[in-house]
Amino acid sequence: MKQISIVLIGLLFMNACTKEEDVAVVSTRFGDLVLEFYSDVAPKHVESFKIHAKNGYFDGTTFHRIIPGFVIQGGDPNSRDDDRMNDGQGGHAAKYYGFGDETIDSTWTIPAEFSDRPHLTGALSMARTPDENSAGSQFFICAGPVHQLDNKYTVFGQVISGLDVIQQIVNTPRDKRDNPKEKVEMNVTIMSRSKALEE
Repeated sequence: MKQISIVLIGLLFMNACTKEEDVAVVSTRFGDLVLEFYSDVAPKHVESFKIHAKNGYFDGTTFHRIIPGFVIQGGDPNSRDDDRMNDGQGGHAAKYYGFGDETIDSTWTIPAEFSDRPHLTGALSMARTPDENSAGSQFFICAGPVHQLDNKYTVFGQVISGLDVIQQIVNTPRDKRDNPKEKVEMNVTIMSRSKALEE
């Protein structure tokens, strides 16, 4: 009986150690981007992104800024409407991290979590103002290596499937504000890695 208990405890421990990490699937008219997260170096950014995704915060928003060889940027709730002039000005953290007014969620921001993770093609990083601790909900995905952003913006994930989708998005016609002329809307879902990669 004692041996059976030890075996069961061992199996439970192994199960816990091999628990599959969740990924995000960003669905667009060009296809899906599958993003893994770097919770080890940017836990607050990952947590905020996942909460927003699970609450449907990103659904119907757009990639409102595209620059070939640089980035595709999205995550602004302002981009849902037809006023392109306010795109890039909205969004907030999904919970209070000590920055902004705790009682007014529209002011919440995420503190910087800079690390050695580089801005490679497909890197998932957080947009912000000149204030290092001003990240909200807007994120960008690198369309090429952008090493000038290393240690200045928080990399919190990486595209593991759909790099071709980035290139299709970034090369669509854009206006003078780098906004795609035809909206590139997204829906974001959190799911297990195995499920995301089998679809």
